[in-house]
Amino acid sequence: MEYDVLVAGAGPAGSVTAALLARAGFSVVLIDRASFPRDKACSEYMSPEAVRILARLGVLESLERSGAFPLEGMKLFGPRGATAHGKFGGAGNPFRTTGLSVSRRILDYELLTAARQAGATVLERTSIEELLYEGGVVAGAVVLNRRTQHRHCLKSRLTVGADGLRSLVARRLGPRRQGAGRRIAFVAHVTGVAEMTASAELHFGEHGYVGLNQIGHDQTNVALVVPANRVLGARAGIERFFEQRLGDFPLVRDRVRSGEMVGRILATGPFAVRSSRIVAHGAMLVGDAADFFDPATGDGIYSALRGAELVASTATPALRHPGVVTVDRLIEYPRARHRVFAAKWLLERMLDQAMRFPRLFDRGVSRLGRRSGMADTLIGFAGGCVAPREVLNPWFLARMLV
Repeated sequence: MEYDVLVAGAGPAGSVTAALLARAGFSVVLIDRASFPRDKACSEYMSPEAVRILARLGVLESLERSGAFPLEGMKLFGPRGATAHGKFGGAGNPFRTTGLSVSRRILDYELLTAARQAGATVLERTSIEELLYEGGVVAGAVVLNRRTQHRHCLKSRLTVGADGLRSLVARRLGPRRQGAGRRIAFVAHVTGVAEMTASAELHFGEHGYVGLNQIGHDQTNVALVVPANRVLGARAGIERFFEQRLGDFPLVRDRVRSGEMVGRILATGPFAVRSSRIVAHGAMLVGDAADFFDPATGDGIYSALRGAELVASTATPALRHPGVVTVDRLIEYPRARHRVFAAKWLLERMLDQAMRFPRLFDRGVSRLGRRSGMADTLIGFAGGCVAPREVLNPWFLARMLV
């Protein structure tokens, strides 16, 4: 079986890549080891800029009908009691004044459906086992049908690795770099969490943080993020570990305990992983396969959606040329990613360093809360609604500390 494009991984990055390239007229096959709909460990939080992309894709109304929850902004809680509240409508030029929160079970299924409707062939319960090469060029993959245990080859002019944090495509293209901020996330859905509002919450502690946001249908996403060296206790039982670590966050603990957990706790990580090479002859990486954003920086789903748009804008003209899709035809993609995400990468590193100094971090949160408009600007920047220069300048950073 031969296609123009093989996309490995049907999360937001993969499904949107498949949909856009299929709409451009290319033959596309999209594979994933899971069967949809399925749950996924994620903060399930989207800024107005992510909502803008969902509207462009034509899936926003369907998501809202499914019960997706509109988010006004983010409340920050420092490790020593400081608070700040940023709203999307308070700064920049957002698509609208609310973001969106919806379970990945719903979001991923809607995006996968969009890829199918665009004409992509979708193969669920199919995993990638190895890449195919012709003359040193990636030429597709060997895949396994997990229902029948049958292996077969899918040939393609372009293979897009959207297969997540442990991407086989990424490992074959080159080394993966592990940063300093190795954290693991544990995610639960809980009904009846007390005192939830129209804003998401981010509670920082001495060792990690907890995010809360409503995802509709009286459910709240509770994401506990801790350093990788503190998760040994999870081996004795993930539910007990989750309960114990929530005890480190007094403002969260009793509110979550008053509710009822829905389904099982999911885990993902460690974070701070980036691929050293995101394009090769016949191949590209997108989403978590390219780099994994720490959820504390806000809106990894936006990064996946926007990354897919960048893939499509680069791959479309490259595929229109006959013959091999060479690196020189894809080289604009890493440049575009740098322009779009460099500020977010810097915010991630700055936040990682700041969390190492709880007293200083708490002071920064306090200044954000007391000085008019600063929290709105920072939250807008994290969500892509505010230009990086509004935050990454000496005046703004000094005001957070002095």
